[in-house]
Amino acid sequence: VQLQASGGGLVQAGESLRLSCAASGGTFSDYGMGWFRQAPRKEREPVAAINWSGAKIYYQDSVKGRFTISRDNAKKTVYLQMNILKPEDTAVYYCAAAAYYSGNYPRKDYFGWWGQGTQVTVSS
Repeated sequence: VQLQASGGGLVQAGESLRLSCAASGGTFSDYGMGWFRQAPRKEREPVAAINWSGAKIYYQDSVKGRFTISRDNAKKTVYLQMNILKPEDTAVYYCAAAAYYSGNYPRKDYFGWWGQGTQVTVSS
């Protein structure tokens, strides 16, 4: 499966962005999907993940209540709605697909397919 992330940009603290990740190839509904981010000089970390049906979702503690992950299997797209953005959310955001994801902590090695990343910059 090929993944194309979009929707990043430069916003001020408190504003919102919606990231999209469009998939092609494969059967999208077979895959668990995740959003990860990597800030300069930091490890890539999981932000949110969703299983194939949308029934099982994981959020990193720092984004709970602010970010929402969702998916539209008919459109082969996963979204990350990011509200009340903070400067510490600044990072390159990557979407990723896993052959199987059950809703637990989304380790990077669960995800075999990655998009190219989209930059999110939040100014204070």
